[in-house]
Amino acid sequence: MFRLPAELIPTIPEPARAVLRNAIWTYGRATSKIRPLPDFLILGAQKAGTTALYAYLRRHPAITGPSWKEVSYFDRHYARGPSWYRGNFPNLLRTRGELVGEASPSYLFHPLGPERVKELVPDARLIALVRNPIDRALSHYHHEVALGREPLTFEDALAAEEERLEGEEERLRADPRYFSSEWWSHTYKARGRYAEQLERWLDLFPREQLLILPSEELLGEPERAHAEVLQFLGAPPHRLDSYPRVFERQYEGMKPETRAELADYFAGPNQRLYELLGRDLAWR
Repeated sequence: MFRLPAELIPTIPEPARAVLRNAIWTYGRATSKIRPLPDFLILGAQKAGTTALYAYLRRHPAITGPSWKEVSYFDRHYARGPSWYRGNFPNLLRTRGELVGEASPSYLFHPLGPERVKELVPDARLIALVRNPIDRALSHYHHEVALGREPLTFEDALAAEEERLEGEEERLRADPRYFSSEWWSHTYKARGRYAEQLERWLDLFPREQLLILPSEELLGEPERAHAEVLQFLGAPPHRLDSYPRVFERQYEGMKPETRAELADYFAGPNQRLYELLGRDLAWR
């Protein structure tokens, strides 16, 4: 299976990662004038299959982009400016005739993501993956635990979320240089309210410019979902030999009473999403 550097970088010690990252950024910014802006963006959602989808797309002979996933320009690094962003993409000699894209799964969730994308790449094709928000929340939690950023139990983290996030969105809106570790790491429930996020994007982009794909379909029918994405992007059909899962983790399940509480919490947001999609995803 073809593997992206994005799938290998977490094994590199942080000091070496920082040196490598800064060298790439410096060279990229210096050569930004010969680098394109993206034709498409995978917006998110986090823990919904964005790594797998980007890996599948990068194996297409007519699609390219950064070797690593999560450039995170329109959320985390916006203050670095468009020259820095261009510096993350291959140069024009390498991309001639190819579609260029990237995947950063917090774009969907960022309150200023839509307007920032609209200003810089208004014609980019947009892809959003949505996953059962209960399962997404648990996967997100275990991801943060594995990174050492979550000391609480899952139930305590859910209970603390509202207090942790108090005032953070306002700070993000007020200062493009502000980075909120709480917003980035501890948004287990908030990131699963997909409809309110998608509506922000649809306020600025036409519906035909945004593909919303349930991650359960990418997991269960990867060949068909992959073909749908390629058609949406205008890329020639391209079937892969295999569609392995990427970054799949095994972790302890959820307490039945916690799942029931989350089912009640997400019932309204899910119904709002179903109405937006014109279909019921049966997230019971």
